[in-house]
Amino acid sequence: MSEVRTVQLGQFTDENADAVAEQLEAAGITWYDKQSGRWGRTLFLGEWGTRLFVDASRLDEARDIARSVLGSDDALS
Repeated sequence: MSEVRTVQLGQFTDENADAVAEQLEAAGITWYDKQSGRWGRTLFLGEWGTRLFVDASRLDEARDIARSVLGSDDALS
């Protein structure tokens, strides 16, 4: 199994992350997610929603997909 270097695509609401992840998968882009738990959301203001990580070599393509799904550059935080 080959290793994939990932980078953070952005932090999204859970619903938006699901929509973006669906399209990343359809495009064959390796992705992972990190969802903040109840305690993380309570203790840390920056912990909300879901962070998506993608194959670093396909970051530009992943950004284009996220923009097309969400309709704006503001969605990539």
